[in-house]
Amino acid sequence: MRTAAFKSYKNGYYTFWFENGEELAFEEVHPRVLKQFDLKNDKTLIDKDFRITFVEDEDGDDVIYRVESLKSL
Repeated sequence: MRTAAFKSYKNGYYTFWFENGEELAFEEVHPRVLKQFDLKNDKTLIDKDFRITFVEDEDGDDVIYRVESLKSL
């Protein structure tokens, strides 16, 4: 689990900035997470800090990042 701030949802990507300055755009978010946090529409979640767990899936040459869990800080 790492700490990250939610920055945006644009063009199908959920963008988070991590405590080390790294930025990651996630293509997928577990449905359970989206049920708890409306990342697509709730503007109050922007700049909010979360504990995030994610996985990297390799699909041939492509890497897909998927959020597995979010916990509000």
